[in-house]
Order: sequence, then structure tokens, then C-alpha cells
Amino acid sequence: MKGKHLLGGVLAAIAGGLISLAIYASVVGKPLTVASNDSAIVERERARASALFTSMQAIEGQIDFTFAAEETVHAVVHVQTKSTVRESIYNPIYEWFYGNQDRRQRRVEGIGSGVIISPDGYIITNNHVIDGTDEIEVKLNDNRTFEAKIVGQDPSSDIAVLKIDAKDLSYLKYGDSDNLKVGQWVLAVGNPFNLTSTVTAGIVSAKGRNLSLLTEDYKIESFIQTDAALNPGNSGGALVDTKGLLVGITSAIYSPSGAYSGNSFAIPVSIVKKVVEDLIEYGEVQRALLGVSIREVTPEDASKNKLSQVRGAFVAEIIESGAAKSSDLEVGDIIIKVNGVDIYTITELQEQVGRYRPGDKVSVTYFRDGRERSTQVTLKNIMGTTDVVKPGMGTTAIMGARMETLSRNELRNYRISNGVKIVEINDGRLKDLGLREGSIVISVNGKNVNSAEDVRQATDNGTTLRNIEGIQPNGAYFSYRLTN
Repeated sequence: MKGKHLLGGVLAAIAGGLISLAIYASVVGKPLTVASNDSAIVERERARASALFTSMQAIEGQIDFTFAAEETVHAVVHVQTKSTVRESIYNPIYEWFYGNQDRRQRRVEGIGSGVIISPDGYIITNNHVIDGTDEIEVKLNDNRTFEAKIVGQDPSSDIAVLKIDAKDLSYLKYGDSDNLKVGQWVLAVGNPFNLTSTVTAGIVSAKGRNLSLLTEDYKIESFIQTDAALNPGNSGGALVDTKGLLVGITSAIYSPSGAYSGNSFAIPVSIVKKVVEDLIEYGEVQRALLGVSIREVTPEDASKNKLSQVRGAFVAEIIESGAAKSSDLEVGDIIIKVNGVDIYTITELQEQVGRYRPGDKVSVTYFRDGRERSTQVTLKNIMGTTDVVKPGMGTTAIMGARMETLSRNELRNYRISNGVKIVEINDGRLKDLGLREGSIVISVNGKNVNSAEDVRQATDNGTTLRNIEGIQPNGAYFSYRLTN
């Protein structure tokens, strides 16, 4: 019986081989007979026949990341930071007489990535990588190290620009993040866990994601979502297309564990490029504002305005000194386009306006009473003018003091969750109270503050001050209650 089964198997194998040979001879092995004299048709039919035997084979070079990886790894750097953190030690005697002044210092090191964008050493990274640090060292792919200086920082977009003293460096050219398609292949290059020059691949999973990661007043969040693996240390690295062109700066992961879990996010180069150019040229981002408060459009809003889709940005308020005040925009309008670019969410509106500078004129298309209308708006800066904003001007003086948002390190340092620092103080109400440069303001008139704008709103533009709480430069807590 075993012999019969064996003989049967051999005969079946021989029969299968003869059938395959016959198909090959009839389809590929002999010349094609085509009822045409067109040689192009003949070649096409021959290629189609050959495909019968090659369709299950991978086509070499169909998806090849080697060129993009080679172009990118030499332009992505390892950013290492050092900072001094002061830790409070509870001492009830000190606290009773002097406030909590008993502190000890320890050195903290951090890691991240950066992208070289010019042969003379300009580097893009995330603001959160270098914010509040004392020393920044950049290590190139060829193991050379350089001390880096901060050219400028923009917490609102989480972008910072560094500069090293070097020449003839490999660098990346800007790509086009606007034309990225969902499903398109991209590479992420960075230094996760101190593993330098790590390349991962993925596809664009979504665009225009708002994760509410940034806390600034004029934050711009419109992340590119990918499934390229990112981990701690990748922040500030490159997201490139298959041509090796920079399309984003890797910035965040969405994870319950703190490690990569399938989603990663990058700041699109459409935002990065403008911020970087401003920081290099002016030292401060020239942020254009439309002068409106906005919210998402609801189904009821869309129905009332006879919109075919629930889309756009609903105008909830016209700022008195803002750009929209002198335009035709009104409360209740739904903005659907800026300079002809469709707007579906408030994130997209913020991204589009963020590409312009104060003084630029844009066409705003909106719906009102079921009709599509348009108006011209001359964009303004944070101070309600079209002038160039110089470093420090973005945080104008309130009650004689200029204030800045606290860095994450400073928040940890003082063991507080919010606050603003007085970075300059002149004659005014706060100086009269004894506040000095370096004082931290935590709350004003019963409202927690995170920015100079918060203080401005809580005090009705500096006209009303009932109470103020915070921390003096020596660590002593203060709380004042006043009558205006």
C-alpha cells in the first residue's frame, strides 16, 4: 500500500510539472501571435503573459527607503541638555520665619533630537527639549560634538532654533506637508533612548490633529499623525518623505505607558518653516491674529446657516482692537475659507492664519444667513498693530511689569502647576506692592494664571486688582488682599 501511495504521489508531481511546462510553452515560451502590426501592443501582451509567473514575487525597489534614510541620518543630530533643578526641603522653622528657603540643587540631563537645515549650522528642535536648560550640546552623526546656542524659542508651536559653529554640514531641504496624503509612506529619524541615527518607517495616518498638548494662549496644533515608531529622545527629529525631504518635526506620542504604542505626531513643515524664518530673522515669531474668538461648528449652527456639512470655525466674539473689527465679520459667522483654502476645523483655521505675518491681507470666506460671503482682513499682531514684534514685546507690560510663562522646569522647581514670572518691573502697582524681578505670580483676583494675557484679562487690562498670590525670588510665599 505504501508503494502505491508513493507511486501515486510521483505520478501527480510529474503530471503537475507537465501541465506547468505546457502553459509556459503556450503562453510565454513561443512567440505571441497578435492581430496587429503595432510593436507596442506586442510588447504589452508579452509583458502581461510574463506577469502570470511573476505576480507573486516582490518587485525589487518598489518601496525603497534607503535613499531617504541616507539623506536624513547625516542631517539629524543628538541634542543633550543639562539643567540645574532646585528642590525644596520642608523645614517648618525656616518656613515660619522666612518662607520655604531651604533648597538643594541637583543636575538633570535630558536628550532629544534636532534637524540641521543649513550648511552653517542652524538646527530645528522642539522647544520642550531645550526649554529651561543651562547647557546644550549637539552631537553629529560623525560623532563630532558642538556647544549650541539658542537662536529663538516659540512655545506656541513647540519649535526652537539652535546654532552651532560649523560649516559644510549635511542638511535637509524643506518638503511640502500640505500635499502629504493619508496612506503615504514617511520615515522618522531621531535618537530614541540615546540610540543615535535610528530610522523607522510608517504611513501618514491622519492630518490636522489637535491633541491639546500646548498651553500657550496662541498655540498652533495641527499635527501629522503617523504609525512610525517614536520613543523618548525622538522629540525634535525629522519626519521625511521617500525623497528625503523634510515634511515635519517629530514631537509627541500618544501612549498610556509613555513608550510608543502605535501613534506618533509631527509638526508639519508648513508651520515649522515660517516659525523658523521668523526666529532667525527677528528673534521672535511674527504671529498674525485674525482678531476673533472661535469655537467648533455644531450641527445646529450648520443647519441654521444652510451649510451642507458641519464644518468651519464659528465666530463667537470679535476682539475690540483686533483685525476683524474693521472687516465685515460678525459674531455668528462661520468661516469656511482663508485665501481660498478650505477650513473644516478651528485647528485648520489657526494653521492657515499662522502662516502669515502682521500686515498681510487675507481673504476670509464665511457663511451668514445661508449665504456665502467674503471680506478682506488685514492681520494684526498681539498688540493690535501691524508692526514688527521685537523679542520681549510679545509679553507687554501689565501694571508696570513684563511677564513670561513659566517653563516646565520652573514649574517643577517651584512645585506649582501654573504661574507667570516677572522678568522686568518698572513703576506701577506691582512694584508698589514690593514685587521684584523674578517674582512668580500664581493667581490674580482669584483666578489661576498661566500667561501675561491671563493676568491682563483677570485684572480688566490692569485696572482692577483685589488680590494677588505668588512666590518671591527668595522662595517666600506672598498673598495680598487690596482695595482699589
